[in-house]
Amino acid sequence: MLNDTQDFFNQFDYKDITSKWLESSRLALQVKNGNVPKWSSALDSIQCDRKGVAIVSKPHICIKDAIVDQVSLVQGLSLLMPWRKGPFLIKNVALESEWQGDMKWSRLEPHISSLKGKKVLDVGAGNGYFTLRMSLEGASLALGVEPFLLFNYQFKAIKSLISNCQTAHILPIRLEQMAPKAIFDSVFSMGVLYHQKDHMLHLKQLKSMMAPGAELVIETLVIDGPAGYALIPESRYARMRNVHCLPSIGTLELWLKEAGFTQIKTVNTCKTSIEEQRRTKWIGENSASLEDFLDPTNKDLTIEGHPAPKRVIVIAKK
Repeated sequence: MLNDTQDFFNQFDYKDITSKWLESSRLALQVKNGNVPKWSSALDSIQCDRKGVAIVSKPHICIKDAIVDQVSLVQGLSLLMPWRKGPFLIKNVALESEWQGDMKWSRLEPHISSLKGKKVLDVGAGNGYFTLRMSLEGASLALGVEPFLLFNYQFKAIKSLISNCQTAHILPIRLEQMAPKAIFDSVFSMGVLYHQKDHMLHLKQLKSMMAPGAELVIETLVIDGPAGYALIPESRYARMRNVHCLPSIGTLELWLKEAGFTQIKTVNTCKTSIEEQRRTKWIGENSASLEDFLDPTNKDLTIEGHPAPKRVIVIAKK
């Protein structure tokens, strides 16, 4: 994976700044993780004789015309479970992820600026499903950052099967490990803000990566209430441990204004449905999903008694 990271840096003339990102990536990959041998063997087991072409064939990212042994493909992809983001269709193998990513992309796509020829940063990229979508939209650079190593291996598995999307890359680091460089035309933070202990720091870090006039796309959980209101769960929210703060839409807009963003516009709100976040065989033995995180007697509440998940998309400018 480090070779792929080095290849990324070789393509762009950001030598001073990217050398720091590369060092952060080296350190991230040195973390001891007992699953690495299994994940490496998963990549080795996928026998691809000819790479295919990734296209969008809704709801999937479809990999067409790849020559790959189906048995080894299923074996390798299974060793990389759970698959949270997707879905993908590889030959006859439908990799049905927990999240139907196309539903989120369909909500935001009409409202964002064109990504064609743009440098795009995807924060909390997971396995790179949206990073690949950004590349397919014509981004000159679609860079995801994702500290969880498994998702990096999943991305590498998908990339090993395709000949296009060469502008899509993922670094195994956190946003705060990236030395600030205001080079990105579009920055996406989707499903990340509510996991931050310091939401203002996260917004300022996003801004530090944005070129003048760049666009920020925030997709996050919110709570109903007036401006200034936020929910701080005492323990878990929808069985998630690390949900620190759910703002109202008005509160989120105030945060963005305080962080120095302009032209702040809420473009979509929706309740998360069990069609969008669902159980599938590709999330492994721990197959619980949204249906299990809601109150069985009242789907408007989480299992803890909080309001059920509602998501918002807000767009702003630097």
